[in-house]
Amino acid sequence: MKYAEMAYVKNPVSRIFFGTATSSALEGSAGSELLDFVYGSGITAFDTARVYGQSETLLGKWIEEKNMREKIVILSKCGHPDLKTWEKRVNEKAMWEDLETSLKELRTDFLDIYLLHRDDPDVETGEIVEIFNGMHAEGKIGAFGGSNWTHERIEQANEYAYKHNLIPFTVSSPNFGLADQAGDPWGGGCVTISGPKEVEAREWYRKQNMPVVAYSSLAHGLLAGKVKSTDWERVAELLDAPTIKGYGSEENFERLRRCEILAEEKQATVAQIAMAYIFHQDLNVFAVVSASKPERMKENIEALQIPLTKEEAAWLDLRSEKR
Repeated sequence: MKYAEMAYVKNPVSRIFFGTATSSALEGSAGSELLDFVYGSGITAFDTARVYGQSETLLGKWIEEKNMREKIVILSKCGHPDLKTWEKRVNEKAMWEDLETSLKELRTDFLDIYLLHRDDPDVETGEIVEIFNGMHAEGKIGAFGGSNWTHERIEQANEYAYKHNLIPFTVSSPNFGLADQAGDPWGGGCVTISGPKEVEAREWYRKQNMPVVAYSSLAHGLLAGKVKSTDWERVAELLDAPTIKGYGSEENFERLRRCEILAEEKQATVAQIAMAYIFHQDLNVFAVVSASKPERMKENIEALQIPLTKEEAAWLDLRSEKR
C-alpha cells in the first residue's frame, strides 16, 4: 500500500479508499470479516455517505468493536438530494442534520473528511464555505470539499475562503478513471474529469495538486473483469442501468479490449490494468474501490505495483495507436 498526507487530516491516507457502497452493506447484511481484511491489507481510508443504506451503521459498529477510530480515516458525505423526490438539500439545516446522523451511525464525534455529495449551483459557494468552516471550528470535521463539484465551482469557493481568511476546500471527489463517463449514471449532478473533454479540469487539478478521491474508478464494474470486450452486443444483459448509461459506449469497450491485451502481456487482471492506469496519471489521486471478496481487494492493492509506460497509458485511453 502507498500513503499520502492530506491537509487537515491527522493520519496518513491510503491511496485506495475502501468504498462501503457494496450491495451487502447497502442492505445491511455485510459482516466485519471483509473490513478486517481490508484494514489488514493496509487500507486505512474508508468512503461512505449518508445515503449509502446501512453502510455507515455497519462501518461504525466495526470501528467500535475493533477499537479502530484512531487508526483510520473516515470520509463521509452530506447534502445528497432526497432519494424519492430528488429535492435539493444543499443548505445549512440539511448539512448539519446529515452530519449529526453520520456521527451517530459511525459512533464517532469527528469525521476526517467531509464532502457535499452533490452541488447546487443556485447556492452561493461562500455560504457553503461558511457552513463547513463552522463544522470545522466545532471540531466535528477535518478536511472538507465537494463530491461532484466542477473545478470552476471549487475555485469560486476557495477564492471566497481566501478573501475571508477561512479554510478552503482541500479535497474533491469526482468520477475519474480510464473509462470516459459518457452519460450521468445516477439521476443528475454527477461530475467527471475523465475523457477527452475534461483535459482542462485535469490540468486544473494538476496545478492545484488537490487530492482527487476518484469514484467509479473501474467504471462501476465495466473494467472490473466482469464482462469481456466481445460482449458489446450483449451489454444490456450483462450490465445494470447506471453502468450502461454512464459507461456503456463503444469507446469504453475498446478501452476494455486494450486492457485485456495488456493484462495478458503483464500477467495481470483487467481490473489491475485499469487501476494501474489511474495511479500512473500526473494527479494527486486516490481511488475508491468496492469489493465483496478479499481476493478482489488484494488484486486492487497489487495494481499499485504494476508498471505502465506513458505510451501504454496513452494507448489504453485511445490517445495513441502506438505503445
